Formats: sequence, C-alpha cells, structure tokens
Amino acid sequence: MAEFKKGALVKAHYKTGIYVGEVVEDRNRFYLVKILAVDKHPMQGDLHNPGQTEDVFFHQRKALSLNEKANVQKEAVHPFEEDTVPDYEASLKQAVEKLKTKLTRRETEFNHNAKQQLEDLENQYFKS
Repeated sequence: MAEFKKGALVKAHYKTGIYVGEVVEDRNRFYLVKILAVDKHPMQGDLHNPGQTEDVFFHQRKALSLNEKANVQKEAVHPFEEDTVPDYEASLKQAVEKLKTKLTRRETEFNHNAKQQLEDLENQYFKS
C-alpha cells in the first residue's frame, strides 16, 4: 500500500464511486481527500443488497461534488497516473453516460430503476 503526502493526486474508491482527488490530510487509517473529478459514478440502489429491488429501499446515490472532502480508507486510495486532472463537470457527464450505457445492456427491474434514478440525478446535475 502506497503512502501519500498532503497534496498528492490520487484515485479514491469511495462507496461505489471512484474519484480523482487531492490528499488533504492523513488521518491514521484514512486519507481526507478533496474531490476534483469523477471517474466512476456511484451505483444506484441498496448497497447492502446489490441488484435487488424487492423489500429494499432503492437509494438514489449522488456523486461527491467538486471540492467535497471525504474520509477514504487508505486501502482504497491509489496513485493518479494520468497527466492532467479532468474537468469536474465533464468527468461527471462522462461517468453518468458510462453508467447509463451499462444499465441499458440488460433489461432487468433493477437496471430500469437504477436508470430512472440516474436520469433524475442527471437533471439535477446539469439543469441550466
């Protein structure tokens, strides 16, 4: 496991999303990471019952916002190996599109519900 200094650019896996961020602080088992871009949008639904739609609360999961800070377990923080950090809004749009594409590959109740939640989020994120 790599150690990161304050200011290091990293990829951080947080819940079901992946973000590009900057290490703000070392907090023993965690790094406090400031979010700069979205690499993978969080999956929708119940984290404890993935793929389930019956007898679960189907959560709408927003991506962390620009400059939001998150405590990320050290094991889930990896070096950012690209030359430039993507623009936050452009990266969010790309992550949403990638997840929507994935959800349209198979017609299931879970994918349908997740896509509805994602489309609602898309309207919230990009309303003009």
